[in-house]
Amino acid sequence: MLDWIAGLASWELLALDPPGWGGVLLKGLAVSLQVAVGGYILGFLIGVGGATGKLYGGPILRDILDVYTTLVRAVPELVLILLLYYAGTDALNQLMMLMGAGPMDISGLAAGIFVIGVVQGAYQTEVLRGAFKAVPHGQIEAARAYGMSSLQVLRRITLPGMLPHAVPGLANLWLIATKDTALLAVVGVAELTLVTRQAGGTTKSYFLFFCAAGLLYLMVTLISNVAIRRIERHARRGMPAVR
Repeated sequence: MLDWIAGLASWELLALDPPGWGGVLLKGLAVSLQVAVGGYILGFLIGVGGATGKLYGGPILRDILDVYTTLVRAVPELVLILLLYYAGTDALNQLMMLMGAGPMDISGLAAGIFVIGVVQGAYQTEVLRGAFKAVPHGQIEAARAYGMSSLQVLRRITLPGMLPHAVPGLANLWLIATKDTALLAVVGVAELTLVTRQAGGTTKSYFLFFCAAGLLYLMVTLISNVAIRRIERHARRGMPAVR
């Protein structure tokens, strides 16, 4: 009987209003999603530029991009986060001081988006490069023979042809981005993992709160999977069904 009452008291810790921590967990989830979305979009922009540079850039640009993608993929992400977060912000402040300006107070959210974006950019570069190369070159040559401009070839041939190959990889990287936000807890960004640890440390109900955090991450993944399936189905329209 006492265990049952204690269990009910533990569940009350997940209430949205104080003294419950449910509202704090949801705010942490919102921060995690902001970082994941912002970092993913930044990574996509870097990936488009990186893939284009690797395919059509000069030798020096390709070498620089090779170093970037190899280095980011070789170093553990936790080490990269610590390096980019602390060394990156310090280098920016040093640059501002050289320009005669005072040090900048960089928010944890902005720094987190930048770090996740740099990491995502390396992986998205390779995903998009492979997707572009998967488009048969004969189709591009045929479109040019019909007199299509470069923009028309991109819109009518390249993008529709590469999307089915890019969507699975990009979708997987989105799910990775949502999990990578947890690594930002080590640098003090108030995302879901950090506030979960704080709630567990305050109440000593670690199991309850980390289970709740796991369910929130699972909810994000399940919702993302539904959206990903719809996007992939749209990208593969007109192509043979994959079983």
